[in-house]
Amino acid sequence: MSEFLGSVWWLLVTLGVLVTFHEFGHFWVARRCGVKVLRFSIGFGKPIWSHTAKDGVEYAIGAIPLGGYVKFLDAREAEKPELVAHAPGEYNAAPVWQRMAIAIAGPLFNIAFTVFAFWAMFVVGRPDFQPVIGTPQGLAAQAGLHAGDRIVAVDGERVDSWSAAMLAVAQAAVQRQDATLTTAAGQGQTQHTLRLSQLTKGVADDEKTFVAIGLQLQPPPAVVGALNDGPAKSAGLAAGDRIVSVNDQAVDSFGDLVKIVPEQAQKNPKLHLLVARANDTLGLDVMAEQKTGDGKSRWMIGVGPADSHDAVEHYGPLQAVPAALRETWKQTRSTLSLIGSMITGAVSTKNLSSVISIAQVANASAHMGLAWFLSFLAVISLSLGILNLLPIPILDGGHLVHYLIELVKGSPLSDRTLIAGQYVGMAVLAALMSLAFYNDILRLVAG
Repeated sequence: MSEFLGSVWWLLVTLGVLVTFHEFGHFWVARRCGVKVLRFSIGFGKPIWSHTAKDGVEYAIGAIPLGGYVKFLDAREAEKPELVAHAPGEYNAAPVWQRMAIAIAGPLFNIAFTVFAFWAMFVVGRPDFQPVIGTPQGLAAQAGLHAGDRIVAVDGERVDSWSAAMLAVAQAAVQRQDATLTTAAGQGQTQHTLRLSQLTKGVADDEKTFVAIGLQLQPPPAVVGALNDGPAKSAGLAAGDRIVSVNDQAVDSFGDLVKIVPEQAQKNPKLHLLVARANDTLGLDVMAEQKTGDGKSRWMIGVGPADSHDAVEHYGPLQAVPAALRETWKQTRSTLSLIGSMITGAVSTKNLSSVISIAQVANASAHMGLAWFLSFLAVISLSLGILNLLPIPILDGGHLVHYLIELVKGSPLSDRTLIAGQYVGMAVLAALMSLAFYNDILRLVAG
């Protein structure tokens, strides 16, 4: 499957799961409150599939898969409001607190799904890397970090994996706040201040940011993983062998191997490899072969890297519950902080992303394994829940504001006010979506 088709497929899976869960929250609470549901739709536009159940609810899948909705029996939307206003299960006849519960149910179900997804991720076990630094550059070198240092905490919060450490650094970098890295080397611990406030606003919030920061993972050793029917296998290499040198040139990582092999093979295809196997060291002669692909010619010996993950975030079913709650709270704090910083202008709106980025990350995380895809679903579900709680007309948070006003004034807002609010809400959402698409298109063009 091509990257494009894979991205589209996993985007549909992501939206299908999260939108269904969100809308089911509205649906479930509405039914418990006695409100009549007319339609439960995943997607907008003309239905490409629909089925009317015995209870009278029409279940549908819309042609535009970017959301969904639950349609209630609502006099304000009926052709003859006077006939619907007093019908059993009419939405506006429900008490204000019930309508508030229906509105907030969708986001709360998304947050509940976030906790579940993180719980499942920890139970499955997410493979990762130990937070050990490779050769530092840029701001990391200026902070006094050294190759081989292990990051044990960022701003006082413990980290047990490279991803957790880099996420904490990235969150500080987005807000241009200095971060304190606690590292362990030998028996002691040392604190280093990473001057992220020195990152200029001209530095894009993507890979270029981490280039400027200069933190990189310590590369894994050149351990043989996959072996095809090529020169290395014929010469006697086996999975698990660690290649120590090629033609007496030291190989410290698989990246070194990829660089040294073609350099040496261009001089002479016959290569002498020093290999560590168990407690022995072997010398093997390998005849490199030249292969052409994508219009380029390469010297290869037919080996692939072994899985170098050396850390797994894994808990038992019971221990995973508090771990999932902690992760959800940490991600919630981060998301709210980012939104607040965008509103105040402290953080660039270049951090906004559209479904283009979501599709790309969905595809990448799916290929990394179930645990990573669950982690991705959890983060997107949480973002969807928080976004819908923003007090923007047309979103669930906007409906909650309407109902709070109704509680205070003792009567619902006028139809004119509601319609005006919907137009304002649509304009705000359209502007945000346009900006997000613009950011993603710029990334694609620049990428």
